[in-house]
Amino acid sequence: MQNAELFAKRMLPMTPISNNVVCRRLAAAGLLFFTLDWTAAAQGINVTQRLEGFDAYMAKTLKDWNAPGVGVGIVVNDKLVFAKGYGFRDYEKKLPFTPATMSPIASNTKLFTAVAAGMLVEEGKLSWDKPVRQSVPAIRFYNDQLNDTVTLRDMLSHRTGITRHDTIWYKSDFTRKELFEKVVYLEPQEPMRETFLYNNLMFAAVGYLIELQSGKTWEQFVKERIFDPLHMNSTSYTVSDMLKRLEFGVGFTERRDSFELYRIPYYEDITGVAPCGAIVSNIEDMSHWLIALMNQGKYDGKQVLPAAVLKATLQPAIALPNTGLETRGWSEILNAAYGMGRQTASYRGHLITFHGGDLPGFHTQVSFMPQDHIGVMVFEIGNHSQPLYNIVSYNVYERLLGMDQTPWSERQLDIRLKNKKAGTEARTKANEGRVPDTKPSHALSAYAGAYENPAYGVMTIGLKDNQLQFDFHKMRFPMTHFHYDRFDTPDDEQDGKRSVNFRTDPQGDIDQAVMSLDEAEAVFVRKPDTIDPKLMSQLAGDYETPGGVKIQVALAPGGRLSLVLPGQPVIALNQVKGLTFRTPQFSDETLEFVVQDGQVKGLKQKSPSGEFTFPKK
Repeated sequence: MQNAELFAKRMLPMTPISNNVVCRRLAAAGLLFFTLDWTAAAQGINVTQRLEGFDAYMAKTLKDWNAPGVGVGIVVNDKLVFAKGYGFRDYEKKLPFTPATMSPIASNTKLFTAVAAGMLVEEGKLSWDKPVRQSVPAIRFYNDQLNDTVTLRDMLSHRTGITRHDTIWYKSDFTRKELFEKVVYLEPQEPMRETFLYNNLMFAAVGYLIELQSGKTWEQFVKERIFDPLHMNSTSYTVSDMLKRLEFGVGFTERRDSFELYRIPYYEDITGVAPCGAIVSNIEDMSHWLIALMNQGKYDGKQVLPAAVLKATLQPAIALPNTGLETRGWSEILNAAYGMGRQTASYRGHLITFHGGDLPGFHTQVSFMPQDHIGVMVFEIGNHSQPLYNIVSYNVYERLLGMDQTPWSERQLDIRLKNKKAGTEARTKANEGRVPDTKPSHALSAYAGAYENPAYGVMTIGLKDNQLQFDFHKMRFPMTHFHYDRFDTPDDEQDGKRSVNFRTDPQGDIDQAVMSLDEAEAVFVRKPDTIDPKLMSQLAGDYETPGGVKIQVALAPGGRLSLVLPGQPVIALNQVKGLTFRTPQFSDETLEFVVQDGQVKGLKQKSPSGEFTFPKK
């Protein structure tokens, strides 16, 4: 899933590997080629002739990029005319990459979700351009403007103005329903329909909309309505299913500060956000999907996908900047726009539609040129060599269209090697901002506890062997004191470095933990101690001020306390710790219940001005 924040740490450049390894790769690659229709034509294209030299190009490219393995598939008109693997699906065991090699397609899942939603649009159960709450009142956004405005098209084209917040789902156990319910906490960063802000959570939410409106899970719906009719018999949704197949990819990538390739774990915490990136497939199965996309929804002589829906997903919904032209002077790809689940652009004067997909270790791209009837699929292993799916795709198009070849590999390789060197140098200066000779403001035990953010969930800070322990979404690391009340985790090769700054309340207690996540800081509020329900019920009742005014403490059915003053609005009480509470209005004023011999005796009001005690009546 195109997540620059999560993968910037992993996509690092490398130097060429040894010649003997390249020879082994080439030998393996020779076993991978198989012919389906060598001379299928679109506007007179002779695929065999146009791809002359492509094998040598791929061998050099894999060597230059230190790429473990790449698979390439080409569709012309309505046939898969070329399918071949280069390098290895398992670099350690030297198992060859083939067109049958299974791997996650990540965000190439998004178009499946958009098409599935479009099927419900055709059935009248959803609408592209009416507020989505008109069809599904259960969805709630951050404010009334979004509630009254956001459409299905907005959600599928990343134009809601809400940024990605990927750390909410990354390595979490949140269910799809729980993620759906977290949409209400996502504050927009930009006005609607003005800025492209990639958002995986919106696709997860659309997947849940499909379930609510069809009565079937997203997985069931997509399988029955898309996979089965397209005979995508090997395609599934989980790594566990993938590992049952005869051929599957194994994630390898390059170390940040060297050119060593090492194995990385599969990313499996995908169920909650499956509609944005869970599909696992191979070149053979995905060719069926690409053929249908290229032929107005027809496959094997049958109308499998609604043509009107495919047309709708192609329609530009929001423009993207010409970043390559503006920053580097590259003009080959221009005027990109995002539709629903895929982009369109002009590639050297030819209309192209495409989407990339990225999960740890695996990267894919599916694209085609509608007017030229040519489609390309690239499956690639290695975070550091992720740009290859663009590089290889563009090279294939240029060959088949008889164009001169743009030096994409050389351009991008120079960038990645410079970035790799800069990253290594930057990490040597990670502690230069540290203020020396400072100490934490509290004993380490005071920091330990659970801290919660309504969107991101719970971060637990533990204490072991006199060292704080970080535990958040399956990321577990020891923490070291940086300065003042800041503690850092180690700089992990996969998950990077986390820095947590603790805050105190006016009473001097540690009550918040702040961590930079995604595009902003996230505040985690300390979860208070649990109060025994029996004692909680005793806290409710009447209390009397020194002046004789009765104050009522009420207990709601959900276990929340509130303060009821004569003639005043009800005031919520928020637990701070133990039996100490405060109102939402004032952080420097607390209300503490007094308990003696198991009986509630009174209520103490503490403020900067003094302390009052209200006996319980």
